[in-house]
Amino acid sequence: MPRGKYVNHKGRSRHFTSPEEMEEEMKKKHRSKDESDESEEESASGSEAEEDSEDEDHKAKGVESLIEIENPNRAPRKQAQKVSAVNVDKANKPELSRREREEIEKQRTQAHYQKLHAEGKTEQARADLARLAIIKQHRAEAAARREAEKKAKEEKKKASTSK
Repeated sequence: MPRGKYVNHKGRSRHFTSPEEMEEEMKKKHRSKDESDESEEESASGSEAEEDSEDEDHKAKGVESLIEIENPNRAPRKQAQKVSAVNVDKANKPELSRREREEIEKQRTQAHYQKLHAEGKTEQARADLARLAIIKQHRAEAAARREAEKKAKEEKKKASTSK
């Protein structure tokens, strides 16, 4: 509804009443006057006449009954679906977006790489294992050196105390 007191008619399509419609309206007015007289006498027959006049309002006007125009821009009404059909549709997995598919694929490849890495089949795992082997070897050598120094000190101590 327009706001305010005045309505702007600019840009609206014009509506012209056809002569047939005008005649129909005149007949309805005459009928309604006659029916009002009858309704005072019989209230039941008046209600039936009103139902008939409502049906006439819904009839197609002019060429409308001959031509059925369907607007392609107007969305069609959704028809009721059976519950069984709806359940079947929900059972199918929805289509994933490109980003979601890429994210899932990235997670799969990362998990696969971690599995291979744990088994020692990747280049990085081999390099890590080689580095660990070198470190273990250095530690073992250092421990052997310390042990040898310790024994040497003990022997010096024994030799100095035995003198």
